[in-house]
Amino acid sequence: MLALISLLTLAPSALSAPIFGLSIGSENAAATGQTSTLSLSDVQSSLLRPALFARVAYCSSASISNWTCGEPCTSLSNITFLQSGGDQGLIPLYYVAHDASDNSIAVAHQGTDSQSILSILNDVKFGLVDLNVTRFPDTAGKGIKVHSGFQQTFERTADGLLAGVLKGLSDTGAKKVTVAGHSLGAALATMTGAFIKKSVDPSVEVSVTGFGLPRGGNQAWADFLDSDVGVQYMTNQNDPVPIVPPRSLGFQHPSGEVHVVDDTQQNFVDCPGQDNDNCSTGNSVLKVDVSNHKGPYFNDLSFARSQCSD
Repeated sequence: MLALISLLTLAPSALSAPIFGLSIGSENAAATGQTSTLSLSDVQSSLLRPALFARVAYCSSASISNWTCGEPCTSLSNITFLQSGGDQGLIPLYYVAHDASDNSIAVAHQGTDSQSILSILNDVKFGLVDLNVTRFPDTAGKGIKVHSGFQQTFERTADGLLAGVLKGLSDTGAKKVTVAGHSLGAALATMTGAFIKKSVDPSVEVSVTGFGLPRGGNQAWADFLDSDVGVQYMTNQNDPVPIVPPRSLGFQHPSGEVHVVDDTQQNFVDCPGQDNDNCSTGNSVLKVDVSNHKGPYFNDLSFARSQCSD
């Protein structure tokens, strides 16, 4: 994601020129959407635990498997590590764990690793391609297209990850799966959550939560996520990542956005509908703040490898 961020943080004079062959001025949408205020307790009740799981995904595989990754791990209790995969490069890390506090299976994807060019390359392959309907058979003929790089990255771990989730459900008797991630990890979480939901018994509840979510597909993909999956995601102030790739290329956000209004970590709004213009979509590309992408979002939560002890 940093490759896209760097383009959005050029001098204002450069931003008037097309980026990857298009103008991004259309992202300065008029604020026409409606919002409603959320309290910190509202946010904590639905977003805190997924955020903590997403933060752990930035730590090393070895420290996660032993649950010795420092504050990200110690902030979560009653956790049993089950499985991990990826190489923290071209194949971003994911892990699967059992959360005994509510007898659920937790899945989290690593976000973009700023120290790995291979990780960044997953982000910049952002042409729209057909969704792989062999994994989502009931989507055939619906015109769903998704971000090329995100789908390629998802495909590299999809089968092994699903096998780990199914085994975890069987071994623990859990009836709930929570999928979370930040940045690239949030985009992967939407695909993983949809894949898991289509692959498990309907009695299993599957929830998907993202932070700093970039757009991952076209209108049909956003509609599918709204109707078949249900995604909740948090955007932070003037973070540029949620406004890329641009809508002028055919990309669309799903519903479910919660927006951090300012840096007090106390003011939040619920943003009904897709690409609500009163939330991140209405941000000006001339006033982006890259630091907002990492955080903090609330409860002093930020997402980066620096949060980990290893």
